[in-house]
Amino acid sequence: MENDFNKVLAGIEPVDQGLAAKGQAHLDDLTKPRGSLGRLEELALQLYLIQEGNALVAGPMRVYTIAGDHGVNAEGVSLFPQEVTRQMVLNFLNGGAGINALAGTVGAELFVVDAGCCGGRFDDHDMLIQAKVAPGTANLAQGPAMSREQCLEALMLGVSLADRAHADAIRVLGTGDMGIANTTPSTALYCAYLGLDPVDVTGPGTGLDAGSVAAKAEVIRRGISVNKDAVDSGDPLAVLAGLGGFEIAALAGLVLGGARNRQLVCVDGFISTAAYLAAWKICPAVRDYCILSHASAEPGYKQAVEAMGLTPYLDLGFRLGEGTGAACAMFLVRAAADMFNKMATFSAAGVADTK
Repeated sequence: MENDFNKVLAGIEPVDQGLAAKGQAHLDDLTKPRGSLGRLEELALQLYLIQEGNALVAGPMRVYTIAGDHGVNAEGVSLFPQEVTRQMVLNFLNGGAGINALAGTVGAELFVVDAGCCGGRFDDHDMLIQAKVAPGTANLAQGPAMSREQCLEALMLGVSLADRAHADAIRVLGTGDMGIANTTPSTALYCAYLGLDPVDVTGPGTGLDAGSVAAKAEVIRRGISVNKDAVDSGDPLAVLAGLGGFEIAALAGLVLGGARNRQLVCVDGFISTAAYLAAWKICPAVRDYCILSHASAEPGYKQAVEAMGLTPYLDLGFRLGEGTGAACAMFLVRAAADMFNKMATFSAAGVADTK
């Protein structure tokens, strides 16, 4: 499986920055003061480079909400019992969750993926992809959350999701997650990859009080300590296996697969950005193909994103996950494409260019 994964990495190429001048010239020729549409122009140029200098295509769009459970939940790091992960998967399939509403509003397809939920197989459903690596990870506070082979399996699951979307002509992907206790492995990954202190970046997740947040930070510190060999190895895949989760690894694979397929990936909030971070550490070229959709309200998110040198597009106080922020950012992708494709240019419209 590692050979297959390495072939995926070998297929990821940076965008051709030589096209940037032509794309920027078109943006500057649109009938508006130069740069007056701000980051929407930045997004349009990124999409132009991803799509190799062609007229921009914003759709079809698809969100994958990937679910998994975590052994570290036994440490009391969440207010909710583990059963809620499975219950929420059923809620997605019944159309009752936030991501159902928002994906529908933006016109994005939604698929739910069981990458590692506790319990057995779900009943079949048209929206559900059943690809359980195992029924929950091991407890990262006591040892590796996943074996290397399990981590690779989850990564390749994510790649297969991007490939499935590519075969269906999907141009824009959104990442979503569901997993009780998954802010704990996500925070551990931020700390391990970026050298951050758990005390500074650990947040309440589902609503922990201050004392419980401090205890959660200690669980994360312990997890980093017992996985010290992986953290110190310089191998980002080993770090992901030691401290991550099945849905996080699958989301990282989705980012990698999307980059290989030249799909724009709208990265959701706290958990999805930790998955993006893992993918970026594994293959830095994925940065060309991803946007951070929104600024998570989790307290440690701002510090982690600043350490990566990135700026999210939206700041709406979201902390739900599921892909809800990614769905909202997809509106901006549609707007950027329409701006680039449909606005008149000074050179064609006979409007005086006073820039």
